[in-house]
Amino acid sequence: MLIENAKVGPQITDLENTLDSTFIKDSTFIGRACGRSMEGVGIYDGDILIIDRSQDVKHYDVIVACYNGLFICKIADMKNNQLVSASPDYEPVKIKATDEYCVEGVVTQSIRMHRGSSRLE
Repeated sequence: MLIENAKVGPQITDLENTLDSTFIKDSTFIGRACGRSMEGVGIYDGDILIIDRSQDVKHYDVIVACYNGLFICKIADMKNNQLVSASPDYEPVKIKATDEYCVEGVVTQSIRMHRGSSRLE
């Protein structure tokens, strides 16, 4: 027996505007997740991340940052001033005064890519 578990078409009323205007604003940009360190929060290798620069970072937000020249996606532990992975396989990284560190934005959505797109490679 199949149970309806997907809604499509005009009966979807949660999105008042187009997908573009719902997810993408002037303050957002798109990135692609790489690696397995964020699987614990549902972000998998190859997922598309929608990152909002206008959001203030709150404790335990998922963020994208530039850390010592590398773009990273981590959980912001504001109380301990460290970056945390969502996997026990990776140790937290304490941010030191000598580190180059800049938050690029808060990850507000992620999109799972079930079929790749040549436009995103």
